[in-house]
Amino acid sequence: MALKLIELHGMTDDLAGKLKSQGLGNSDKLLAAVAQPKARAEMAAKLGVSERALLELGNRADLARIRGVGKVFSDLLESAGVDTVAELATRKPENLYSKIVEVAPQHFVKRLPRPADVQNWIEQAKSLERAIWY
Repeated sequence: MALKLIELHGMTDDLAGKLKSQGLGNSDKLLAAVAQPKARAEMAAKLGVSERALLELGNRADLARIRGVGKVFSDLLESAGVDTVAELATRKPENLYSKIVEVAPQHFVKRLPRPADVQNWIEQAKSLERAIWY
């Protein structure tokens, strides 16, 4: 499910405005626009931002494709050391869930995902086609 740009961790109002002016109004459109290194470089130059910033936002937009992850859990996954769909696909559900439980208090998370949710995210990640290249 596509997120509003401003819902992506690390997105600023200024950058969201610049991206919207390029017709990129949600996470799916952003992901498509920054999927390839050359396209990221061109977009970064056009917008006056770093390629790294666009890559990080692209990775977060990629995680947003996982049903049930959304904004809160994508931040939590990143805090648990998972910042890409490809990386999520390689994780063991029990280990990732344990890490999420460990880091959640540091991020003031009020509701944890269930172990079954984490397993489902990993299964989804394994079935998704690659959407971003490095």
